[in-house]
Amino acid sequence: MTAIEDSTTLVDTVKRDILASLTGGEINQIRKILSEAGLVRPDTRFGYVGLKEPEKVKVLAAEAGTGPLPARLARVLLLNTGDGVATDAVVSLDEQAVISRETIDGTAGQLPILEEEYEIVGPILLQNDEWLAALDARGVDPAKTVYVSLSAGVFGHEDEVGKRIIRVVSFVQNHPEDHPWAHPIDGLCAYVDTIERTVHRIVDDRTFSIPEEPGNFQDPQQQGPPLTGLKPIRITQPDGPSFTVDGSRVEWANWKFGISYDAREGLIIRQLSYADEGVDRPVMYRGSIAEMVVPYGDPSATRYWQNYFDTGEYLFGRSVNSLELGCDCVGEITYFDAVLSDELGVPKVIKNAVCMHEEDYGTLWKHTDGYTGVSEVRRNRRLVISFFTTIGNYDYGFYWYLYLDGTIECEAKLTGVVFTSAYQGEGYPFASEIAPGLGAPYHQHLFSARLDMTIDGTDNTVLEVDAQRVPMGAGNPWGNGFTSKSTVISTESDGARDANAAVGRSWHIVNRGKKNRLGRPVGYVLYPEQNPTLLADPASSIASRAAFTTKQLWVTQYAADEQYPAGDLVNQNPGGDGLPKYMAANRSLEDQDVVLWHTFGPTHFPRLEDWPVMPVDYSKFTLKPYGFFDRNPTLNVPASASEHCGAGEDSCHCG
Repeated sequence: MTAIEDSTTLVDTVKRDILASLTGGEINQIRKILSEAGLVRPDTRFGYVGLKEPEKVKVLAAEAGTGPLPARLARVLLLNTGDGVATDAVVSLDEQAVISRETIDGTAGQLPILEEEYEIVGPILLQNDEWLAALDARGVDPAKTVYVSLSAGVFGHEDEVGKRIIRVVSFVQNHPEDHPWAHPIDGLCAYVDTIERTVHRIVDDRTFSIPEEPGNFQDPQQQGPPLTGLKPIRITQPDGPSFTVDGSRVEWANWKFGISYDAREGLIIRQLSYADEGVDRPVMYRGSIAEMVVPYGDPSATRYWQNYFDTGEYLFGRSVNSLELGCDCVGEITYFDAVLSDELGVPKVIKNAVCMHEEDYGTLWKHTDGYTGVSEVRRNRRLVISFFTTIGNYDYGFYWYLYLDGTIECEAKLTGVVFTSAYQGEGYPFASEIAPGLGAPYHQHLFSARLDMTIDGTDNTVLEVDAQRVPMGAGNPWGNGFTSKSTVISTESDGARDANAAVGRSWHIVNRGKKNRLGRPVGYVLYPEQNPTLLADPASSIASRAAFTTKQLWVTQYAADEQYPAGDLVNQNPGGDGLPKYMAANRSLEDQDVVLWHTFGPTHFPRLEDWPVMPVDYSKFTLKPYGFFDRNPTLNVPASASEHCGAGEDSCHCG
């Protein structure tokens, strides 16, 4: 695992790693078991295949040697495309049997959109006279039309109840290298029933001129003369990286953790601990991007429904990119392959799905003291674990950063091509004009990070901490005093919280049963972004379906079956599932096994500079130790030897 080109799959022997991703062999077994149980027909598609994780208490007991090894289970979602019958099944790989099955009736959501469903809408529409007439009225050649299959949502349309609906918008592609996003056929959309394979409805609202200017950013004529003067940057580690990899387990500096990969959530960071004076102290049991939604703000007749749950509706983990050395990742890189199931239940390997490397990160700490003459500096570095996924027009990178001082960050990188429309005229309040006649509707990207924390164990409590001004008066006669206010989040009824930049609000996760050397609870603090939550009206469909986006923080008591903030079946879910349902029991959150769900992400008013391809935008949050250590844990980081010393100066150090 030290060579740049080295790659490994995200699997490990189950006895060594209970939570390892499913292997290709296991996926083959799953298909065989389901077939023998009569659940697989020629028209059956595997909508999702993933590890059904054991309860945390059973995993921890098995690893401690105080309990048996939990059963190896898989969850599988099946859809018969001929009649729409859907099944939620659990398969035991130990027993080689289906141990549970449940028919999904669609009233509480449909299976995620199949890759196959992207392909079938074009032929269906090209057989529909009303659709062809609408194209003809716009002077559009059907042979130059491409189709984008999009999730339908739920908007009270009674004629859609019980049907598997996809909404379709279209674009003109003038030649194979032409990016169709530059040429939207706006004011026209279709609703397609993918089971009946019929056009359910055509919405022909109004006719817009189709923007003509190309958006082919790969074309040298559009790029202009190449930028000159940039010298090569070479990042090398002649002795190899500082981390070690054993299957899906990683050790770096004082950190130990596991990684796995899921078709729905993508990269998962597992059982993260920090070695403090020889003791491996748990920090986070499981971290992932459990959901994301992109709500659009254009209320026009052919766009009001644009709200995409890229995790729950599209399974963004299955669209992971194969990363390229020198392009996506630079330096001494270790890659991990991902093993997923295709829609026929056959394993497929995505090479180089996850990239891991370490990088310099500037100054770790520094001081030049006028009294002692001491001048010391240490350089920081971080471990980076990342993946990139492409969902239609957008490309998302998710980066987990581990720092030497115990800090954890998760950053989303957003790039790709903005979703386009016809621009409806000067002053249109719901979109930007990004090229002549070409619009880009306002929208948000709202991610939900599920953070299953274990700060020195599973008995944790969350405190909301605000900066507080102290009025001038007794105890503060000069008015310069200020303090902090700490409030315990004691039950789930109080567990939905807003960020507040005016008071610098943060949330501390503490273990009141474990004390630092000053006798105070050990803890970590979550520093949120201060971006807007969901901007849609509270009475809107999306506010109900994506309730997690209405607050920056939700705190729940751990339950093994509560994994997704918008619920299990997001596609055409009418709303109310996920976090509101989880928290209805109003469980205690004091000294409990708690899970934090953090909403973060940007609100995007597209710029001219975002076209024809968008420079990376960034969004992140930080988890930082707060009283977790007794002092700065990086005092023992060695000084760096300077590469600029003169010959023979072997004692030239940064300190």
